[in-house]
Amino acid sequence: MKAPTSTAIFGTWVLADAGGGPEVLRDRWVLVEGRRIAAITVDRPSAETILDAPGRFVLPGLLDLHNHGFSEAVARTHTEDGGGRHKVESIVYTVLLPLTRRGIDLLTHEERLAVARLSILQLLKGGAATVMEPFRNGIPEMFEAAEEMGIRFYGAPYLFSTANAKAGADGRVAYAAEAGRSDDGSADLAAWNSLHEKWNGRDEGRIRLAMSPHATDTCGPELLRACAARARELHAPITIHLAQSAGEVETIRSRYNKTPAEYLDSLGLLAPDLLAAHCIASSDSDLALMAARGTTVLNCPRVFARTGKRAVFSRFAGAGVRTAIGTDGYNLDLLGEMNAAAMISKVVEERGDVANAPEIIDAVTRTPAAAIARPDLGTIRPGATADLTVVDLTHPHLQPLHDPRRALVWLANRADIDAVMVDGRLLLAGGRAANIDENAVTTAGTAAIRRIWDLPEAQAAFNS
Repeated sequence: MKAPTSTAIFGTWVLADAGGGPEVLRDRWVLVEGRRIAAITVDRPSAETILDAPGRFVLPGLLDLHNHGFSEAVARTHTEDGGGRHKVESIVYTVLLPLTRRGIDLLTHEERLAVARLSILQLLKGGAATVMEPFRNGIPEMFEAAEEMGIRFYGAPYLFSTANAKAGADGRVAYAAEAGRSDDGSADLAAWNSLHEKWNGRDEGRIRLAMSPHATDTCGPELLRACAARARELHAPITIHLAQSAGEVETIRSRYNKTPAEYLDSLGLLAPDLLAAHCIASSDSDLALMAARGTTVLNCPRVFARTGKRAVFSRFAGAGVRTAIGTDGYNLDLLGEMNAAAMISKVVEERGDVANAPEIIDAVTRTPAAAIARPDLGTIRPGATADLTVVDLTHPHLQPLHDPRRALVWLANRADIDAVMVDGRLLLAGGRAANIDENAVTTAGTAAIRRIWDLPEAQAAFNS
């Protein structure tokens, strides 16, 4: 990509770091020089590029630390309304894992790249400047697409001890270990090391890897210890699915007589560098343990809401657990996910004051930045990395407007995203991707996914 130059962006409102935390400043310019924020000023600065539109809310670049663009594309509009569940609570073992695996084998390099591009385009148009993307080994095209399209990318290829978990006709998930097969995950760890050597640190660190053992029920103790040791040697974040279903809790209890959180704690993984996705089946004592260990919960409420289940942001945050909001690949719309996190929390707790707008905005800015040890992200201040998300608050559905933070969480939607900047480069301007043919990306990505949909096993998974 081209080297960033200088850009000045005017914000009717700017969510800046005023020293004691984020504060909404009125009528300010944010000056970007190269990859850094150079100044926040009242006076119009000179710059090579000027964005000077009224009614814009300039925010730190939003961070989405849990997304599955490839696998959720396979499921889209098939698994809502209870589709594809086959007597089990989760579509992970009936749709997502098996069909993603088939898709990797079926699709060409260009087709896999097309799906990856479509995912990143949707993330940018949903306001995300950073994404952490766990995905099945065999899709290195995710890195290629991220490099060429400019998003800040933490690729997290999965590691499994049980790579072929399947749900049977009775709805019970069978694991490789139960079938007498052995897979210690060493091949996956070797593949992760190869990807780390090739991709980590590209474009001055914009492209990085996270360690991603898939879940507590698909990873044994030896693999989890090895993953943690390697990640900590390289100072890479660790992410895992944790207590995402009652079935997972039952499996771990039967194997180790522990909860999933206790299982990870016994192996030394429950720590400040662990990002645990979902956690909806965690007990109150699990949450207390996670809070004590400094672990982060990645709350993705809408993917569970579509199944009638609750993933309640305020439950985790209220227990003292550091809680960030992610998309899980469903809609790839971070603004919509913020609204859902707030709404579901208020409805479940029957309180209007929980999950307030500043707290929700923190959950996609400062909180995830802290979780990945990046104090240069999630903030607008001189010297910080120039990642910005700009929202157009002039639309009729946002007027009249008193508080821009409440307007953002409660009234705005992804169509209001005006600009996204990463490392000083404008990737989205005027709501459209810069230097990308959106129609071509959408057409190619859709065609590739339809090839998976046409498979007989896909039809069986979706329709039975």
